[in-house]
Amino acid sequence: RLICGQEGRRNLTEVTEFIFLGFSRFREHQVTLFVVFLVLYTLTLAGNAIIVTIIHMDRHLHTPMYFFLSTLASSETVYTLAIVPRMLTGLIAQNQPISLAGCTTQMFFFVALAINNCFLLTAMGYDRYVAICNPLRYTVLMSKRVCVRLMCGAFGIGLAMAAVQVTSIFTLPFCHRLVAHFFCDILPVMKLSCVDTTVNEIINFVVSLFVILVPMGLVFISYVLIISTILKIASAEGRKKAFATCASHLTVVIVHYGCASIAYLKPKSENSVEQDLLLSVTYTIITPLLNPVVYSLRNKEVKDALRRAVGRNIS
Repeated sequence: RLICGQEGRRNLTEVTEFIFLGFSRFREHQVTLFVVFLVLYTLTLAGNAIIVTIIHMDRHLHTPMYFFLSTLASSETVYTLAIVPRMLTGLIAQNQPISLAGCTTQMFFFVALAINNCFLLTAMGYDRYVAICNPLRYTVLMSKRVCVRLMCGAFGIGLAMAAVQVTSIFTLPFCHRLVAHFFCDILPVMKLSCVDTTVNEIINFVVSLFVILVPMGLVFISYVLIISTILKIASAEGRKKAFATCASHLTVVIVHYGCASIAYLKPKSENSVEQDLLLSVTYTIITPLLNPVVYSLRNKEVKDALRRAVGRNIS
C-alpha cells in the first residue's frame, strides 16, 4: 500500500510495506530450494538444540568454554528464527508483503544477534587463551561472574549497534517497495530510499568495521599468543592435545568472520545479486548449521557426552 506524502515530500512516496523478490530469479528451482533450505534449517534447529541440551545435562561440560558454546547455539537459533521461516514462506507463496514495523523488527534481531555472535566468538577465543597460556589462574580469570559479564557485554554491544543501524535506516523516506533480497538486510533496504544515503552508508560501514575487525583482531591476538605457547610445549602429544582444544573454535571463527567481512566490508557494487543471495544463504543458513556440526564431530568432549547421554537412554 502506498500513501503519497505531504508537506515538503511532494515528490516522494511513503512506503508502508515491502515485498521480497527473494529467489524469483530462480523461479524454476524454487521447490528444490524450499526442500533443501527446509532440510538445512531443520538440521540447524536440531543440532543447536542437541548442543544446548547436552551441555545442560552433562556436568563434564559445565565449563566456561561450553557455557559460551551453549549461549552461541541459543543465539544462532533465534537468529535463524528471525529470517529463515519467512524466507521459506516466500519460496512457496510469493509476493507476501512485510510491514514497515515487521521489517524493522526483523532487521533489529538480525543485526543484534549477528553482532552478539561475533563477540561471543571473541569471548570463546579469550577462554582458549586463558586455558592454554595461563592455566593455573584459569578458574579465577574465567569465573562464572566473568563469563556472565562477557556474555552480557556481547549482547549489550549487539543491542546498541543494532539500535544505531536500524535507526539510521528507518529514518529514511522510502519510495520503492521491492526488496532485492529474501529478508530485511541493511543494504538492500537502504537502496529503496528516495534520498541520498551517503551518511547512512558511512554509518553502516563504520559500525561493520567495528563489529567485524575489533573481535577479529582480538581473536587473532589470542591465537598468536596461543600458538606461541603451544610451540613451547616439549612433547608432540602435548602440542597436539593443546591445539585440538582450539581447532573447532578456529574453524567456526574463520567461516563466520570470513562471510561477514565479504558481505559487509566489500565495495557495494562488486557482487551481482545472485552472488549476494548465495553469500546471504551462507551466513543465514550454513554458518548456524556449522557450529553444531563442527563441535559435535571435531570435539571429543561433546562426542563423549553424546555417547553418555545415548548410553543412559538405552540402559
